[in-house]
Amino acid sequence: MRTCFDAVIVGAGPAGSTAAILLARGGWSVALIEKHPFPRRKVCGECIAASNLALLEALGVGTALARDAGPALHKVALMGGERQIVADLPAAASQEYPWGKALGRASLDAWLLEQAQLAGAQVLQPWSVQAIDGALGDWNFVVQATDSQQSRTLRAPLGIAAHGSWESLPACRQSRRRAHRASDLLAFKANFRNAALADGLLPVLCLDGGYGGMVMADAGVATVACCIRRDRLLALRRASPGLPAGDVIEAWLKDQCSGVGQALRCAARQGPWLAAGPIDPGVRLRADDELLRIGNAAGEAHPILGEGISMALQSAALLCANLLDGKGRAAACSREWQRAVGRRYASQWRREFVPRLRLAAVFAHLAMRPACAALLLALASSWPGLLTRGAGWGGKVRCAVDPAALVAAVPAAPAR
Repeated sequence: MRTCFDAVIVGAGPAGSTAAILLARGGWSVALIEKHPFPRRKVCGECIAASNLALLEALGVGTALARDAGPALHKVALMGGERQIVADLPAAASQEYPWGKALGRASLDAWLLEQAQLAGAQVLQPWSVQAIDGALGDWNFVVQATDSQQSRTLRAPLGIAAHGSWESLPACRQSRRRAHRASDLLAFKANFRNAALADGLLPVLCLDGGYGGMVMADAGVATVACCIRRDRLLALRRASPGLPAGDVIEAWLKDQCSGVGQALRCAARQGPWLAAGPIDPGVRLRADDELLRIGNAAGEAHPILGEGISMALQSAALLCANLLDGKGRAAACSREWQRAVGRRYASQWRREFVPRLRLAAVFAHLAMRPACAALLLALASSWPGLLTRGAGWGGKVRCAVDPAALVAAVPAAPAR
């Protein structure tokens, strides 16, 4: 097994695999480390905004996405109690990709990982990172196969953190453990067949103590996902002793929002409810980071806007546009060059994504407070265009990078 690379990437979700694809196509030697076997179900709303479709085409999964993803999303519905306000989603400027879609993470993650392998990245899966030593320009990653005691030390001048929301690097694991708080938001997701959910509709749910969403994804399977405050979930579970948490969540969603009850009346759940959390919205990257950060390792938005996949794909592409510009891998060993790239990338990341984080936080806190949600529903009823504008502000139609320019910097992808 090769042990020396130009870059080591930790995490093979959408962010990590995107970075591996682009760097490997750009001539870099890349190791991509993923702890979990694929395919896997994952807690995620599974929405892919129109702003990402040209990028996904450039990454080599556009054909598969067009074939298998759910119907084009052109309407948004704000639901709470018995109320439902429907508005148009904004269309992207691209005539070829005007509308977003939904696709299960089991498919998306596996397709992108396959493209990373085809591009030449060495994938270590399932392997986990046990330790990271060294510094900018000279990293050592101690990795171990999760199904054996086999271990390796990988060396690279450049390291990229692309681990997900509920993973952490070895040096950060202790600091991420904290006492439970009543306000913690726990995330849940389930899939349903035969849901009565209109094609092209993206419902957003206002819930007492949480928020959520529904969407029709691939293979006619609907995704229902939500976040709920820890204290609210504990109260619900005390009221239904012995009932599994997923069943409690499902009953709560139907009770809180008639639109959920209608959509799931004749539906059959496919597999168990998945749970994760608590979520940790906020900015994590800094201009002086030595390990470069993408995806949720860089920053996390409240998932109410459905922009998590967008931020993963686009942050990876944004970083790679900087790494592949000019000197590229020949300068990867230079600490000065890496610092300059890190500062430039951090500035671009903040400009592109901090407004989305702020909008998502405002919307989330309005949606999970009944009095605020009532005002939001009333305002949306009087002015449905607010929902259209909000989706546009949230990044549904604008990509942080120019996919055409990125494609020009690397060889074309084999179509999947």
